[in-house]
Amino acid sequence: MKNQDFMIHSVRFTVVLDTNVIYPVIIRDLLFWFAHYDMYTPKWSNHIFDEWRSVMERKGLPSLEIEKRIQKANLAFPDALVQQYELLITQLVLPDMKDCHVLAAAIKTNAHLIVTNNLKDFPEAVISVFGIKAKSADDFLTDIIDLNGETAIEAFKEMVLYKRNPAMDEYAVLHQLKNIGLTDTANYLHALL
Repeated sequence: MKNQDFMIHSVRFTVVLDTNVIYPVIIRDLLFWFAHYDMYTPKWSNHIFDEWRSVMERKGLPSLEIEKRIQKANLAFPDALVQQYELLITQLVLPDMKDCHVLAAAIKTNAHLIVTNNLKDFPEAVISVFGIKAKSADDFLTDIIDLNGETAIEAFKEMVLYKRNPAMDEYAVLHQLKNIGLTDTANYLHALL
């Protein structure tokens, strides 16, 4: 079993990000800024990004904007895209078989964690066999903040500086985090400001 408490604040701590934490934007932004500050290593797959693309299409984003966002993520984290995981998909069983690609990517990249807001789809009894755990975005982000508060606040403040459409201050971003369900994360960041 991997010692997650020891490594969760480290760039060596590998995390597969499920589609539901890549979209909405505010969750993705905070996850990406924490990764940018080397607080963990993000991973995703073509399957995950195909799902992200579908969500953006359903939300009415123009094709050019969709491709720009996907390209931007892959350029920002060039080692994040998991390769050659597809053969594992058919060998796995989860409550929702459409999520097997997420677990396959996590296994292939030796991830420590899957960050998802659909925890019921990744039962501990199934994924722990592979040395993997699942956490919600709120739990994962509060763990990171707890283990490295100074860096987390630095990353958060820089993220806020880049909020231009519309421009937002720290408290507006915290309010947005709360509204999207990252209540503990927002409260923890607020306490450290």
